[in-house]
Amino acid sequence: MAFNPLLIGATAIGLTLIYASILDVRDRRVPFRTWYPMLAIAFPCTVWYYVSFTQADPGMAVRLLAVSGIFASCFYLFGALGLVGGADAWALIFITLLIPTFPYPPLLDGGPGFFPFPVLVHAEVAALLTPLWILVMNRRHGVHGPLTARLRGFPVTADEITDGRAFGFVMEDLSLVDGEVRRRFYSPVESLRAMVRGTRLYTRELRASPKEFAREIGMIRRASPVWISYGVPFIVPLTIGFLATLVVGDTVFSLLSML
Repeated sequence: MAFNPLLIGATAIGLTLIYASILDVRDRRVPFRTWYPMLAIAFPCTVWYYVSFTQADPGMAVRLLAVSGIFASCFYLFGALGLVGGADAWALIFITLLIPTFPYPPLLDGGPGFFPFPVLVHAEVAALLTPLWILVMNRRHGVHGPLTARLRGFPVTADEITDGRAFGFVMEDLSLVDGEVRRRFYSPVESLRAMVRGTRLYTRELRASPKEFAREIGMIRRASPVWISYGVPFIVPLTIGFLATLVVGDTVFSLLSML
């Protein structure tokens, strides 16, 4: 195959992932229609690839399709069980089904060549490094506070929240006692429980429903600045993992080969 049509699909997916990441960070939701243009471009390219591959090696093409189907089913199950967000699950499914192998030889050429696996590994690594990035940014801006807080978020003013210049969820429990604002940081466990229960207070909700959250907004104004967490959606490190894999290749296989 002189030209690999998966390259066209990978370009469409990469651009869509970047756009979806912006939507998820800003609005905490990615409408399913976001994927339509990408599917319209990438799906025919994947069909083209499998048709050409079947002519060259039908057995390998069937096995590759089967492995992709198994991985995609697992990601669908993850989404159904709430282990990952809906947009994250669909992104993983589409990457697995539409880009089963590397569109071109990456820098670290070699390995089994199943593209989705190193994408997932690189995405997990990027997710683990996110707190360090937040800590570095806080240090650059001279932010002070508990280390656990500086790893998770940063302080913003009430105006930054209501004007749409800050995105995330409130990290502090604010209460009024004897006319004074009392505040404490939610622990990571409390924050996780709030996410599962759907009780997290997101900046998007404050902007979208100011009347409904009038008391909370008033409290935030009295306590301003307050700490919020980016709560980086997994689709962001997934996008980083996708782009890194396209360029670098399968680092897991390369490291195991060296060992």
